[in-house]
Amino acid sequence: MKLIVISPEAEDSRELAALGHFFAAGLTHYHVRKPAWGRDRVARWVRDVPGEFHPRLVLHSHHALAREFQLGGLHWRDGDAPPSSASSLCSCAVHDVAALRAALNRVDRILFSPMFPSFSKPGHAPDGRVSVAELKAALALPRRAEVFALGGIDLTRLSACGDLGFDGVAVLGAIWQAADPIEAFARLHQALPAHAA
Repeated sequence: MKLIVISPEAEDSRELAALGHFFAAGLTHYHVRKPAWGRDRVARWVRDVPGEFHPRLVLHSHHALAREFQLGGLHWRDGDAPPSSASSLCSCAVHDVAALRAALNRVDRILFSPMFPSFSKPGHAPDGRVSVAELKAALALPRRAEVFALGGIDLTRLSACGDLGFDGVAVLGAIWQAADPIEAFARLHQALPAHAA
């Protein structure tokens, strides 16, 4: 199983220092999700990240910055379709099995959420409409995309994600709500191989 970390939405003084540790430990992609930030603020943040890490950053907004800074990919919101000519990694979010099936061969990476009650978004939880059997069947299909579980992921839920057939997990709250994000990342990263499907 693979691990993706999603940035905190707001300013977090620990973020840039932790990011270097995450990448040194083997994190391949960091999703930059700052929905309330304007283009200039996101650009300043990217400039503060060492250039060697830019190819590992996936932007959730202000997509034009990806070309300017030679970033690693773009993430598209629900319902937004990536351009068919996209040359970098394309990621999208889906919330039901029908949308998951539709995206399996349209993008490189899919974040499926919420799998469990979210740590970072109170009240954001599965609504009971997702059939576990249908989800497992969709994840078993031949596909271009890697599919990551998102929402309420912590050490106790890695096994369930692996059993369903997810390629990995994406985490936000389990890292940024921890007292020590670097330690929280290390525990998750070290536990992943034992839960591969």
